[in-house]
Amino acid sequence: MQEIDYPRGDILPEPGAAMEIAPGVRWIRMPLPYALNHINLWLLEDGPGRWCAVDTGMDMGDVKLHWQRLIADYPLSRQIVTHYHPDHLGLAAWLQSETGAPLAMTQAEYLTAQAFANEIGNYSPQATGDLFRRHGLDAERLQALAVRANAYKRAVPQIPATYTILRDAERVRIGAHEWRVIVGRGHCPEHAALYCKALEVLIGGDMMLPSISTNVAVFAPNPDEDSLSEFLASIRVFAELPEDTLALPSHGRPFRGIRARVAALEKHHADRCADLVAACRTQAHTAASLLPVLFQRDITDPHQVFFAMSEAIAHLNYLERRGELRRQEECGIWHYQA
Repeated sequence: MQEIDYPRGDILPEPGAAMEIAPGVRWIRMPLPYALNHINLWLLEDGPGRWCAVDTGMDMGDVKLHWQRLIADYPLSRQIVTHYHPDHLGLAAWLQSETGAPLAMTQAEYLTAQAFANEIGNYSPQATGDLFRRHGLDAERLQALAVRANAYKRAVPQIPATYTILRDAERVRIGAHEWRVIVGRGHCPEHAALYCKALEVLIGGDMMLPSISTNVAVFAPNPDEDSLSEFLASIRVFAELPEDTLALPSHGRPFRGIRARVAALEKHHADRCADLVAACRTQAHTAASLLPVLFQRDITDPHQVFFAMSEAIAHLNYLERRGELRRQEECGIWHYQA
């Protein structure tokens, strides 16, 4: 099995610059205001003097200025967004107003963005807080999450009013090349990766990262979802691609060695599940009390707590579905025991 290899080494594009990574494919790197401090965006040649943007970045700092310089040299014909998260969708409406480039994304991702932005049903900070409270999160961290209010709406202030639906296995012609949509789940409802056989390139988005593990999420609208099972099934599809496929991730560096990465991710989640079961053999635990076990550190930053709790719940749902853990309710709080 081919090991993970970084063909560009440590060479990174400067913010506001585009680096060729494959014929007709340009790599852009924009800043983020988190511990994960960057996102990779992609430009795909869409005919003479025309380009398709894949993902948009967030409205922060100099990102709009970087984009203005880029679109002067790379006029946009359209934009594809892999999924609803703010670092991917955040500037789609602005880019459309600046360039006229229409949006394409999967239906579930577009509707989820609308639901979070407009707090429809349980897609709200209050519902998220109620779910995390039931899973044992303490009052201090719950309050910190409440203070954030609708952080999604601030990060995605506007969503394009119309879009083209991308569907799993659909072939999308972009310039001279055909790209196959590969829908993945577990990180989000209907993440769209793009694979070009002619170029042997996969735009993996957040589903195929080279060094950090993708966040696997459960949220208030579907609190018993087995997201981890869906994620593992999704990444196994990538392992069927040719061994020399160049993977373009949303975070980290472009790499080869998808099969080795899939195997490493499978082992990572198997090890974390084993750790959780072992902890729950000696005493009953909540998702919150298991955060140091799952992540091997204390997590207090509200942004990280949000994702850590959703991932802890995903692992516990996975283990409960398989009969390795039993869930019991005590005083309105869910506890797990092996």
